[in-house]
Amino acid sequence: MALAGGGADVALYARNREDLEAVKASVEALDRRAEIFCADVLDKQLIDDSVKAALGAFGHIDILVNNAGVNVRKPVLELSSEEWDLVLNTNLKAYFLMAQAVVPHMLSQGYGKVINMASILGTVALPSQLAYASSKRGAMQMTKVMALEWAQQGVQVNAIGPTYFETPLVAQLRNDPERYWFIVERTPMGRWGQPDELAGLVIFLASHASDFITGQTIFIDGRWTIW
Repeated sequence: MALAGGGADVALYARNREDLEAVKASVEALDRRAEIFCADVLDKQLIDDSVKAALGAFGHIDILVNNAGVNVRKPVLELSSEEWDLVLNTNLKAYFLMAQAVVPHMLSQGYGKVINMASILGTVALPSQLAYASSKRGAMQMTKVMALEWAQQGVQVNAIGPTYFETPLVAQLRNDPERYWFIVERTPMGRWGQPDELAGLVIFLASHASDFITGQTIFIDGRWTIW
């Protein structure tokens, strides 16, 4: 919605078409174009096919936002290998597969922006977050390597590292008073983030205003990482 509000047409990716239809309607209410591409980000063939379809629909892709994410909160000794694979594949491998599908087109046109969603847990450790924290640290390092490889070819790659934002992914934590207030008290600004507070940085990193910034992870965290 932030990018649509900033003037972008958008290709919407997710597994749930019903959710995408709601977003599509909201984007079109801003007089921007939106197209839906249902795809599982762990299926390379589906990714490749849907990216080709997006290129056919729009003619070019200038911005890629890697935002798929999942978490399994368990102590290390209770985390199964299947749960580890789910988190690492969704939060890290999917970013790699999407970049492989999209960035060749960006390189051919000499311009592009890749925005990877990281987390403060890429640099801050908390119990029961092994898989998630590992995946987000991986996303931060992936951002650096991609940025380095494409630095002279017109493609900038940066990451956003949010703290705890009030989204469905963390509903379980928001409904647990002890965990909710731990996060509030741990954050110097004394509150959780709101989703619309990510909008400005997303637009900045997707625009020409950030053309000389690449390989960075920028934290939006109420100053959590000051500690």
